[in-house]
Amino acid sequence: MDLVWPLWVFLVFLAAFHGGQSRQDDVNVGAIFTLGSINGKVSRIAIKAAEADVNADPTVLGGRKLSITIHDSNFSGFLSIIGALQYMETDTVAIIGPQTSTMAHVLSHLANQLHVPLLSFTALDPSLSPLQYPYFIQTAPNDLFQMTAIAEIISYYGWGEVVAMYSDEDHSRNGVITLGDELSDRQCKISYKSALPPDPIGTREDIAAELNKIQMLESRVIVLHTFSKTGLLVFEVAKDLGMMEKGYVWIATAWLSTVLDSNSSLAPKTAETLRGALTLRPHTPDSKRKSDFIARWNEISNGSIGWNPYALYAYDTVWIIARAVKTFLDQSNNISFSDDPILGSFGKGPLNLQALSVFNGGDMLLNDILQTNITGLTGQIKFNPDRSLVQPAYDVINVQQNGFPVIGYWSNYSGLSVVTPETLYAKPANRSSANQHLNTVVWPGGTTTRPRGWVFPNNGRQLRIGVPRRVAYLDFVEQVNGTDEVRGYCIDVFLAAIKLLPYAVPHKFVLFGDGHKNPSYNELVNMIASDVFDAAVGDIAIVTNRTRIADFTQPYVESGLVVVAPVKKLNSSAWAFLRPFTPMMWAVTAIFFLIVGAVVWILEHRINDEFRGPPRKQFVTVLWFSFSTMFFSHRENTVSTLGRMVLLLWLFVVLIIDSSYTASLTSMLTVQQLSSPIKGIDSLITSTAPIGFQVGSFAENYMIEELNIPKSRLIALGSPEEYTSALENGTVAAVIDELPYVEVFLSNHCQFSTRGQQFTRSGWGFAFPRDSPLAVDMSTAILALSENGELQRIHNQWLRKTACRGSSDVDSDQLNIKSFWGLFLICGIACTLALIAYFFRTCQKFSRHLPEEGNRSSRSARLQTFLSYADEKEDRSKSRSKRKRNDQVGEELESGSMSMNRSNRVHFDISVEARHGDTWFH
Repeated sequence: MDLVWPLWVFLVFLAAFHGGQSRQDDVNVGAIFTLGSINGKVSRIAIKAAEADVNADPTVLGGRKLSITIHDSNFSGFLSIIGALQYMETDTVAIIGPQTSTMAHVLSHLANQLHVPLLSFTALDPSLSPLQYPYFIQTAPNDLFQMTAIAEIISYYGWGEVVAMYSDEDHSRNGVITLGDELSDRQCKISYKSALPPDPIGTREDIAAELNKIQMLESRVIVLHTFSKTGLLVFEVAKDLGMMEKGYVWIATAWLSTVLDSNSSLAPKTAETLRGALTLRPHTPDSKRKSDFIARWNEISNGSIGWNPYALYAYDTVWIIARAVKTFLDQSNNISFSDDPILGSFGKGPLNLQALSVFNGGDMLLNDILQTNITGLTGQIKFNPDRSLVQPAYDVINVQQNGFPVIGYWSNYSGLSVVTPETLYAKPANRSSANQHLNTVVWPGGTTTRPRGWVFPNNGRQLRIGVPRRVAYLDFVEQVNGTDEVRGYCIDVFLAAIKLLPYAVPHKFVLFGDGHKNPSYNELVNMIASDVFDAAVGDIAIVTNRTRIADFTQPYVESGLVVVAPVKKLNSSAWAFLRPFTPMMWAVTAIFFLIVGAVVWILEHRINDEFRGPPRKQFVTVLWFSFSTMFFSHRENTVSTLGRMVLLLWLFVVLIIDSSYTASLTSMLTVQQLSSPIKGIDSLITSTAPIGFQVGSFAENYMIEELNIPKSRLIALGSPEEYTSALENGTVAAVIDELPYVEVFLSNHCQFSTRGQQFTRSGWGFAFPRDSPLAVDMSTAILALSENGELQRIHNQWLRKTACRGSSDVDSDQLNIKSFWGLFLICGIACTLALIAYFFRTCQKFSRHLPEEGNRSSRSARLQTFLSYADEKEDRSKSRSKRKRNDQVGEELESGSMSMNRSNRVHFDISVEARHGDTWFH
């Protein structure tokens, strides 16, 4: 664009001879349009109508007249520059135009230099930034909003890829860039950009060449962003090539709606070529002013052309300038011009650059324009801080056989809707997907069924499907007798899913691998990303690093890594009854039997005759009582509260232990048990033993990167026979492989078993290129196979094997102390608390029983006395009698005379003691 600058400076010399001074009382405004185009024609009519209406109202410019001069650029950028230079010589306060964004980029430099506002309602390139071009103003919604609307339509119908056709010039090119950005925000993309020669020089041959390329692509959604002459020619050629038939989607930008609106009767052939297309029209709300203007259109246009929304924007643009000039003059400003000092420095050479003048009030007029807030034919006219118009909206039009009805609306406020935007402006904004709606569309081919949006290209090339050439586990994928044919479980699932698709998928299988070892599946998936294969089918695990470069279908079989190790059978023996518990469990259980027996003996010894007697008898009683509780056959009764509580809790523990022992022993005696030093992945990681894995599996990378197992411990194995040899010879302690392989392997090798649990969760799927629509359709087909039982039938046909007779994956782990430590802990705490309570209660009784003089004896004597006291039998009936007499004496004391002196009370105490002959009352 900067290269154009010397060009228009050079043309100043030419333009200088065409200038002239206008009358002082005129407000000069220029307009630059291609008057032979549709928008040029309607704009000229609307601008002249607006000029007449402004001049007919003396309150607008206060007696001044608005003088608008229209320059015909005739599709030429050169002539557009000439027109702009002419206006700068005639003290022009503003310019309406140019018509194209290409010239807007050029002429904006001139406007910036000479401070003349440039207003356009057709140059709507989103890249015309107000930061770079401060004097350029778009008075219609720019193409950012139009491309957003198209992106939301594409997202609404669920299409993932589109083809963009555009004229190779600034306006169309930048519009397509904006469309790509908007699609990317909605997880869609432009898969191919087709550049056409700039309008109107594109030929039929140029367009046919591009459409032939598009026919070879998968995407059938085509966005056409160009101008009317080229656009209509594209539809005509597409019709001849069969691209306006069922399966295609055509979305044209607003150029098509201008053609439809301004031509009341299209030629039948042209109308036929457009049938089924969607297009956008700038939305203008209904109003009386708009209706009145449309009613007088035939009069002011002499029936030469029909109106379209850009006629309304042209009319409003004139009024924007008029209202801004009125505000400018009402602020006591004068319209004046001065020489540009930069241009004056060139002197009075042959170019006569001094003829161009700077509008002194340009900054103020620009500000007045941006402060516009009026209601025009197009609705409310007001600029946002970024200079975009408020409330941009579009009609969504469907070209049908009987016309081109509006099937919905798009607005930046509410998105897609079948309700007019002005109705929704009064409600809270709601852009949720559930509130996006359009009416029924008649697509190309006359169908109302939503096109899928993509097909396999009709170019004779089949889908290249990579298949691993396996040398082991051939039930999954197998090469048939050295030919290029393949078969197996994975192949049958793929073919069954293909049959459920609503379209044909021409394909051929291409074997991948040398046939001597299983290939690397990571390399197979990488070849999809590098376009060697169009898909990959086989026993391909869906893991993270592969999903980064390819899309996978829904898993058709569950998978995951498991540990396989040699096992030995645990045969029955004379000591099999000891197997349910570990030695530690047996020892702790026996100790607790003795502890509980001893605690109950202590708690019952002083008050229960069954726990008294000679030491030998008491020892035997403790042993008998302890172990007889195992069978709930103890004969001794407990009479103390603490003893009963301890015994009750212990019997609950015994019940749990006894039930667990019975269940474990029953299992061991009725089900064959397998034993191995490898208990699972955890024990394998902590060991230093070598580990085997299948060649080509992701297990190797997983163990190195995720489990931090040294690579030196890993040994690659290529077949079930190698598994067997390595495990039996001790070359590896265990093999880590995916569950489907392991199930097949164990069905024929009963001397091995899985150890522990499956420690990863994944599945097998078919791989396709990123964003491939076929991956989604195949996922749907796989789900259908699962629901109708076909997937299970294929599995049974290939993978259902007879399991080893009598084998079991039940682990032979014995019950250990970890399973019961909570019960033992509770029981131990209960025993401890009971002993503490018993000890304190006994000490209290002993302190009342011990004579005062005994307190002054030696410590050993007191201890011996305490032990003797603790061993004595307590007379519980006597204790109850003493407590009863104590209560009676207390009552007598309370009812006695309170005036009795101390000596009388002592005498009374002694007499009571003598009467009862006891020593308990002091």
